[in-house]
Amino acid sequence: MEYDNTNRGVLFSERDKKTKDDDRDYSGTINIEGHEFWLSAWIKTSSKTGQKFMSLSVKPKQESRATGGGSPKRDMDDEIPF
Repeated sequence: MEYDNTNRGVLFSERDKKTKDDDRDYSGTINIEGHEFWLSAWIKTSSKTGQKFMSLSVKPKQESRATGGGSPKRDMDDEIPF
């Protein structure tokens, strides 16, 4: 039986790889309703309460051309359209 990863994700520590304070603390992937996303997390501290929390960022693994993401392959065409 194949494992179903739908609506599940995983984060791995990046703390030992950080070179700047604003580098992410964790990275991984998440599947939301069958779509794959990159997941990043930062450990932060609330300036009001001093309580620690995780700030998250989600980015599509394959951005569509309609949103301007990615770099679609183009056929090389030497003609100059004038």
